[in-house]
Amino acid sequence: MADSLERPVLLFGATGQLGMAFQQYWHDAANAFRDYKLMALGRQQIDLTDANAIKQVIQNTRPLFILNAAAYTAVDQAETNPKIAELVNSNAPAAMANAARLADAALIHYSTDYVFDGQAQTPYTELNATRPVSVYGRTKLAGEAAIQAVSSRHLIFRTSWVFGAEGSNFLKTMLRLAAQREALKIVSDQIGAPTSADTLVRCSLQALAECFSSE
Repeated sequence: MADSLERPVLLFGATGQLGMAFQQYWHDAANAFRDYKLMALGRQQIDLTDANAIKQVIQNTRPLFILNAAAYTAVDQAETNPKIAELVNSNAPAAMANAARLADAALIHYSTDYVFDGQAQTPYTELNATRPVSVYGRTKLAGEAAIQAVSSRHLIFRTSWVFGAEGSNFLKTMLRLAAQREALKIVSDQIGAPTSADTLVRCSLQALAECFSSE
């Protein structure tokens, strides 16, 4: 790459499922970016409700890439705490995008299928019209729009039902309950595409290498 190895890769959301998967995979031999330093920031290192703090850390580190694996994902709680959801899901990505543009850094952002209304009878694609029906979905869509408005060097991945070895998720909950109970009662009105955090990491880094490695 043309960029110096001295420029790190900055990861927001280090303590989440995806953030932890990135850290575990970073030095894998298959990772095209394994020689670059990964700076992983979690809640203890950065307050994502503070846009100025986000801009400052990007300005100070001048990262090669920014991986935003952070989000306010408590869908039900977002309905009663819309301001926090807006700060983390909308304002924080906007701050990252603005600071990334000034630092000449590419931004990789993770969004959600909640930007759709869930009424489609066929799988969603990036060409489907967005129509969020929840605070969570609306704030995540606003984050996407903020990035697209200011950054020409970005990738946005819309994911659903992420599961991984770390953290809590639907798959681990089902496995735990299956070991404890003879029968399980599960809602049948939700359809999704479970996504492995490891697979998402590998696909993200492959896309990074193909999109930006020649710059």
